Amino acid sequence: MNPAEAYILKQPEPYKSILLHVQILIEHTFPNAEMKYKWRIPCYYLGTRPICYLNQSKDYVDVGFWHSAHLTKYTEYMVSENRKVVKSMRYKTLDDIDDIIFIGILKEVETHKNKSFLK
Repeated sequence: MNPAEAYILKQPEPYKSILLHVQILIEHTFPNAEMKYKWRIPCYYLGTRPICYLNQSKDYVDVGFWHSAHLTKYTEYMVSENRKVVKSMRYKTLDDIDDIIFIGILKEVETHKNKSFLK
């Protein structure tokens, strides 16, 4: 088992279920996406470009998007918390995940994957 998979499976509930659900959505949307273990968390890549990371932090799962400066859809659902580049979706329960919104964000991220993280 690779370290990224181990990270997900060792999380307590409900975070493990949230991470597994997000993993399914990402891999369904991008069958060629590769999950790597970087900075001690799972990160998804399309080719050589990172698209998002998964992190269980405090009392939520944080799904961060590096290309957030280019995103225009669903930004009202994203959190930046004084981060300069990354915006993220935060989930405290499995029911918090809206699959349509999450997949919409992923598809928009894909259109900007070859751009710089900054505008």
